Amino acid sequence: MSQKLNNILFFMAGVLVVVVAVILFMAIQAKGQNQGSNDNTVISNETINQTIDTSGAAMTGNVEKWQEGTIEYNGKHYRYNNYIRSYLLMGIDSDDPVETAKDGVSGGQSDAMFLLVVDAENETLSIISINRNTMTAVDVYDEEGNGLGIYQAQICTQHGFGDGKKLSCTRTVSAVKNLFYNIPISGYMSINMGAIPILNDAIGGVEVEVLEDIYYPSQNVSLTEGDVVTLNGQEAYCYVRGRDTNDFDSATDRLHRDEQYLINFMNQLKTYAGGSAEAAADIYESVSDYAVSSVDFAALAKDVIGYEFSEDIMYTIPGETVMGDKYEEYHVDEEEFYDLIIDIFYNEVESE
Repeated sequence: MSQKLNNILFFMAGVLVVVVAVILFMAIQAKGQNQGSNDNTVISNETINQTIDTSGAAMTGNVEKWQEGTIEYNGKHYRYNNYIRSYLLMGIDSDDPVETAKDGVSGGQSDAMFLLVVDAENETLSIISINRNTMTAVDVYDEEGNGLGIYQAQICTQHGFGDGKKLSCTRTVSAVKNLFYNIPISGYMSINMGAIPILNDAIGGVEVEVLEDIYYPSQNVSLTEGDVVTLNGQEAYCYVRGRDTNDFDSATDRLHRDEQYLINFMNQLKTYAGGSAEAAADIYESVSDYAVSSVDFAALAKDVIGYEFSEDIMYTIPGETVMGDKYEEYHVDEEEFYDLIIDIFYNEVESE
């Protein structure tokens, strides 16, 4: 086999890690594993604050339109990088294979949300995590699917207002586009959480240094902080999903575990697949019943062969978690967020 072909096959396995593992592992900000507890995000009178404008046309702060395709920000001029393509990756709050929702409000929450940014000009991949509790415009429907209006609510709830499949995903894409000032999103992929043990065990388990005690005796899971262990499927499930919902902002600690697991999963997949596209495809096929996608990720893999990917390319939407009337809310720091958008999606240009 030629070295070039071998590199292509190896990188396809690496891209599979990005598009699948990001969703399922780093991105598993799902329901807490406390017995008898519910995660703290639902649409209700407490979380719907007001009807809002979702045109996405206006920028905040000291941003103004300079000329078509160019903006002025903090005294400098920028133009959107048209070599960028973005893909929304979602982990859905369900342990079952994908099925059509029973009504218009049962599509499942997208408790894990990440934007994969592919920059063909600089040949880099970036990942932007979206806190599940981010307050933004959500398009609300009733059980029959009738529109009730656009409200301010946690972004993870948008996926629930749909069919649990394409409709739920496309509505979530619209909510994310609005949050990101209407940047283009080229496609999406969602995977239900029940695929975690399957993927973990498909590559022989993932080794981690445990970041905090994880204890679920009913599931025969007991992990002690500081221990180095190779997680089996059930342990991986608890490690990346579990959190104590009684602890304020416990999702942040869980996100640190998710990020650690993702990097280690990537390394293990590279070892397991050994450059074999067939092996990588088999791993993906094992969870295909749990996935909904609008993207040909095999073609995407070929497009981004050789692009830079490291743990340094992971970003988080800046903001803080506050307690709402009943549930936690993540409020975006608009100024810092726009700085991040400028840094990732725009190129500085000379004024004309």
